[in-house]
Amino acid sequence: MIDTHAHLDFADFDLDRDSLIKKCARDGITIINPGTDFTTSKNAVDLAQDYENIYASVGLHPENIEYSFSKKRDVILEKDFDFKKYYELAKSKKVLAIGEAGLDFWKQPKGIEKRKTFQSKQKEIFLKQIDLAEDLNLPLIIHCRNAFDELFDILKQRKTRGVIHCFTGNLEQSQRFLDLGYYLGINGIIFKLDLTDVIKVCPMERILLETDCPFLSPPGFEQRNSPLALPIIASKIADVKNMTINDVVQVTEINAKNLFNC
Repeated sequence: MIDTHAHLDFADFDLDRDSLIKKCARDGITIINPGTDFTTSKNAVDLAQDYENIYASVGLHPENIEYSFSKKRDVILEKDFDFKKYYELAKSKKVLAIGEAGLDFWKQPKGIEKRKTFQSKQKEIFLKQIDLAEDLNLPLIIHCRNAFDELFDILKQRKTRGVIHCFTGNLEQSQRFLDLGYYLGINGIIFKLDLTDVIKVCPMERILLETDCPFLSPPGFEQRNSPLALPIIASKIADVKNMTINDVVQVTEINAKNLFNC
C-alpha cells in the first residue's frame, strides 16, 4: 500500500516515529510525506533520506503564508515563496512532488479589499509552486478548501499533473478535475462527508489512498491517525465500488507509482 499523504514529521509522532515507520515497512506500506512550509519540507526530505519506505514532497501550504487567516500556533508564516530555496530542496532524489500547495478560502478576513488581497496572495504563491513543478517535471499535491472554482480556473491554463488531496468537492467539480487529468486523494474525510457519488463515478484508475495523518482518523482507529489506517479507507472504497479490498489496494498502488514514479 502507498499512503500518498502523511505528515509523519509532525510533533504528534515524536515519541514513536521510528517504530511506526518500521511497522509500516514490515506491513509493506510506502509513505509520501509532504511539507507545509520550508522547515517541514526540509524535515520531510531528511526523514525520507533516513528511511527507505519514505518519500517527500516540498511546498508551502496556503495556511502557512503571511496573509493567511489561520490561527495555528507555533507556525512561522512565510512572506513569500522562496523559489530558489525550495528548488534546491526539491532536487533531492527522494522528492517526488511539489506541495502541499493550493488555495484555502475557508477562513477569510472581513472586508472586500482584505479578502481580495488574501486571495490574490494565495494565488500568487500557488502559481510560483506550479512553476517549480513544471521546471522540475514533478506532479503537484494540491490542497483545496472552499476554492474549487478558483483552483480549476488556474489549473485549466497550465499543463501540470497531480492529485487534489483530501477531495471534498461535489460530483461536478470532481469531473472537471478528472477531465484535466488529475487524481483524487481519498482519506478518512469520507467518514465525515458523503462522497459516495464522487467515489462511484470516479474511475478506479484515478483514485489515490491517503491518510493525511495525524488528522482525519477513521472510526474505530486510534485518535491519532497513521498510515496503518489505510486498510480502513480501502475497505470503504471497496464497498462503494463493489470491489475487493485487495483490488482497491492493487489499483491505487499502481496509480501512485504512475503519478509519483515511486
